[in-house]
Amino acid sequence: MTGANHSCGNCEQLRAQLAEKETEVAQLRARMEELGRHDSMTGALNRRSLLETLVAELQRAQRTGHPFCFAVLELDRFAQVSGQYGHLAGDAVLKKMADTAVNLLRTVDRFGRLGGESFGIVLPATWLDQGMIAMGRLRKAIADCDWGETAPGLALTFSGGITTNAFGDSAESMIKRAEQAMRQAQGEGGGRTIQLEEALPVALPGA
Repeated sequence: MTGANHSCGNCEQLRAQLAEKETEVAQLRARMEELGRHDSMTGALNRRSLLETLVAELQRAQRTGHPFCFAVLELDRFAQVSGQYGHLAGDAVLKKMADTAVNLLRTVDRFGRLGGESFGIVLPATWLDQGMIAMGRLRKAIADCDWGETAPGLALTFSGGITTNAFGDSAESMIKRAEQAMRQAQGEGGGRTIQLEEALPVALPGA
């Protein structure tokens, strides 16, 4: 009888240990999935995750009729920063920029790295004028950053392009519009955000 009780006690202990291991495995799997969604250098969403977020927001906007904005931005003259201060300094600048953006934006907004010094932002339930205000705040926050530890005397700006969803939009068409607006901002000297909306359809004759 004593042996049976001892055996049952061992079973309970083994079950508890097994449950603990299963919890650890589940936490590790969740951690790996989370890491797989983020850019390893900046900690921002990676390109795949950001595009998935954009697609999901498009689908929600089509269901609800609510507007949202998508923005693309690039640091101005970033190649010169890396050339003058080195690639490690360039990486640190991108990381600090991502941290600044994530801390400044709303919790519902999604900030991600598209590649290189190019980033994208999904701004749910946001009209274009509100999106421009958000980009203005971010531009000021980046300009006010103290980059002394990374590169003494460094001052940074970015060029941004922002658009809002239109009927029949896809993730690709919104990205293309935002990038077109960003290139225009770069062509005008940088340090600004340009907004671009989808052109309204031309009315048919007699309509």
